[in-house]
Amino acid sequence: MLDTVSVATADPDREQPWADLGLKADEYARIREILGRRPTSSELAMYSVMWSEHCSYKSSKVHLKQFSEIPQETAAGKMLAGIGENAGVLDIGQGYAVTFKVESHNHPSYVEPYQGAATGVGGIVRDILAMGARPVAVMDPLRFGPLDAPDTHRVLPGIVAGVGGYGNCLGLPNIGGEAVFDETYLGNPLVNALCVGVLRHEDLHLAKASGVGNQVILYGAKTGGDGIGGVSVLASETFSEDGPAKRPSVQVGDPFMEKLLIECTLEIFAAGLVSGIQDLGGAGLSCATSELASAGDGGMHVDLDRVPLRDSTLAPEEILMSESQERMMAVVEPDDVAAFLAICAKWDVDAVVIGEVTDSGRLQIDWHGERVVDVPPRSVAHDGPTYHRPFARPDWQDALQADAAEALARPATGAELEETLLRLVASPNLCDKSWITDQYDRYVQGNTVLAQPSDSGMIRVDEDTNLGVSVATDCNGRFAKLDPYAGAQLALAEAYRNVATGGATPLAVSDCLNFGSPEDPSVMWQFAEACRGLKDACLELGVPVTGGNVSLYNQTGETAILPTPVVAVLGVIDDVTKRTPSAWAAEGLAVVLLGETREELSGSEWAHVVHGHLGGLPPRVDLAGEKALAELLRAAGPGAGLLASAHDLSDGGLAQALVECSLRHMVGAAVEVDDDPFVALFSESTGRVLVTVDPDDVEALLDLAEQHGVAAAVLGATGGDSVIVSAAEAPEPLFATPLLEIRSRWMATIPAAMA
Repeated sequence: MLDTVSVATADPDREQPWADLGLKADEYARIREILGRRPTSSELAMYSVMWSEHCSYKSSKVHLKQFSEIPQETAAGKMLAGIGENAGVLDIGQGYAVTFKVESHNHPSYVEPYQGAATGVGGIVRDILAMGARPVAVMDPLRFGPLDAPDTHRVLPGIVAGVGGYGNCLGLPNIGGEAVFDETYLGNPLVNALCVGVLRHEDLHLAKASGVGNQVILYGAKTGGDGIGGVSVLASETFSEDGPAKRPSVQVGDPFMEKLLIECTLEIFAAGLVSGIQDLGGAGLSCATSELASAGDGGMHVDLDRVPLRDSTLAPEEILMSESQERMMAVVEPDDVAAFLAICAKWDVDAVVIGEVTDSGRLQIDWHGERVVDVPPRSVAHDGPTYHRPFARPDWQDALQADAAEALARPATGAELEETLLRLVASPNLCDKSWITDQYDRYVQGNTVLAQPSDSGMIRVDEDTNLGVSVATDCNGRFAKLDPYAGAQLALAEAYRNVATGGATPLAVSDCLNFGSPEDPSVMWQFAEACRGLKDACLELGVPVTGGNVSLYNQTGETAILPTPVVAVLGVIDDVTKRTPSAWAAEGLAVVLLGETREELSGSEWAHVVHGHLGGLPPRVDLAGEKALAELLRAAGPGAGLLASAHDLSDGGLAQALVECSLRHMVGAAVEVDDDPFVALFSESTGRVLVTVDPDDVEALLDLAEQHGVAAAVLGATGGDSVIVSAAEAPEPLFATPLLEIRSRWMATIPAAMA
């Protein structure tokens, strides 16, 4: 055999394009040290994508490792697989487990909005599938620039169509997410995608290549030139004013092939034909081969000639770097290969044996009779560079926090309060999002219990027992800018609270940490503080981090995005028929506010929309209070059946919660607030939920609240066709705004902008 590796050894001084592939000089030197020679071009390609920021977490892993300090088995539940696997897996009882994860596809979605978003959904679905689970639902936390910006008009429709088009074709309900607008996301939208899967305990599969002689099978779509170096290069580059610094082709998705791949893979699992499996996402074959080998017996041989190609002109480097979608790699015992291939043929899925597990301790890849790769697999997959990047609290942070919103001019009269409410409900972040969510199928498969615009999404897992799971994603980037430690905790607290409002018990966390350039010490400080805050909050709330994603270099020129640590919380509910709706549907119910309201306006939607202001400190974090509130919501909801509805208070405060609850079924409410109506209506203090109960159950709810140490105040009652707000002891209401007027403003914003 001709040996390209031997040629590399004999020709040590040949210049190689390591810098063009995104490697640093010291990284290239380290590769040469590991190999004891210069790398071949194929090896250089593999190291470049696997040591990229997206795949190696080289700037973030020193901070991420603290999540391992959180106990994996808590009072809420047990983790069956966690950080380091394709996705975390949790025991939810009755022999069932769920797996969930949230990841980013930010930069590809800026370059090519439809395909970037679509393949983001496809990739996270395959991560869930690789754990042995059937994917059952998706969610999409999104961030865009200003709604009226031309580039937002370019990216938003394509991204939404990509998320909806791919998920709808797969037959997966989209049960939640967010759409947030801020000028810092202009030129750098965030497309985070989450998937939930369900499996029996015995169906759990892990990504490892074990068993010498076992066969390595590549199956799914053919490998093409799309996405060569794709996300692994894009995720390590900032965007300039003129667009991405590098434009590798964005992956092209085929959801119909993915649907075949899902059903084919699930049948293969059911037949017990797989000893290890991995999806092909970022870094493609480079990732799948090296990660499977390093997590197994440590050796693998691959014949690259056997890889089915859509483009016969691809060089071996390009085949190894291609991020073509809808591909999986399985490790199969020799006696099971025929049965494996037969199932693939049944589903019209291409499948080819491309290699085998060895005891060499090396990943060895041949192409046209030459050995083009001979490396220790762990050095590619797990032993990449670790950066201890400098980080420091920025010199502008103190001034930012000193500029509190409490000093801003505020409305005083009833008419001014009403106009403020109407202005806020029509603002991009608080307005109706159905222009987006109506493009998603929320109820396909028939197991969706809650979906947008509910506080959380909920899916029935077992049709006989009605066991279910609930998921919510949240993050307020303005809060994280003001205080990244508290901002990450507030993101967790809101998602935790949203899961609890439906009556579920929060179990675990997945996160997608979106930040600017790690080469900026201020950004790295934000990242470090957010990780520390999230870890501390998870410890206090008793919820482990099961895994997640880091997305860095999210900035345009010198402008970094708001630090956006998106947190997803998954919870379990024993009987979905006892869930608590997010909005009231009947008249004559008592409206009760749970939790304390403080004068906390910094970082609020009011400050943002009315004054264009960002400064001060975010709302105070009270994790003990959040835990007590969640326990109360479960006790009063599924436990006692007292609650007719429960809606958390967050962006926009009490005013927004009243609007959203009233508009859902066009049933209004009349409430009375304290002697500072503005603070009562627009403060964004956390740890608060607006609930309704039958008047006969008010005392029982108040007693339960007292037992749990949660403040509770009866505000009024539901009914009528207006939102009516009065001040304590005032003879006349401050305002009485018809629901039809509120709805017309609330619903008009995005359709008008997109027209």
